[in-house]
Amino acid sequence: MSTKPGPPITPQGYAALKARYDHLLTTERPAIVEIVSWAAGNGDRSENGDYLYGRKKMREIDRELAYLARRMKVVRVIDPDAQVDRGRVFFGATVEIADEDDNRQLVTLVGDDEQDAGKGRIGWNSPLARALRGAAVGDLRLVTLPSGAKEWEVLAIAYA
Repeated sequence: MSTKPGPPITPQGYAALKARYDHLLTTERPAIVEIVSWAAGNGDRSENGDYLYGRKKMREIDRELAYLARRMKVVRVIDPDAQVDRGRVFFGATVEIADEDDNRQLVTLVGDDEQDAGKGRIGWNSPLARALRGAAVGDLRLVTLPSGAKEWEVLAIAYA
């Protein structure tokens, strides 16, 4: 059995996983079960579109429920507010960075399950997040991307 800690996630990210799981289990799945039960009572199931679609949809929901249950079991909830060393970039940090052309960007390091690049939330295992880990204000970090290497300077670090 592995003693390696699971992937990190913020309390808000964990709450979102749990909310999705609860919604599927208490709302969506019972509605599909009701449709499948009704459709099964209509006779020939081989040509019954409601029955066939309902069974397919129920399998998809069951797969997602199983995935979410496994994920919630292995993730490690880390509260960024509890970070002791606020002078370095660790999980949950919001970091202002600038590239060689002084293009500034604000990114927050979050769990891979809650990343959203459009909102500046980058996954903990993304190339940029890996490069920024442990950095302090003023540090230069080189990030290797498919388009080539790019250097970023850490301008500010905040935990909120």
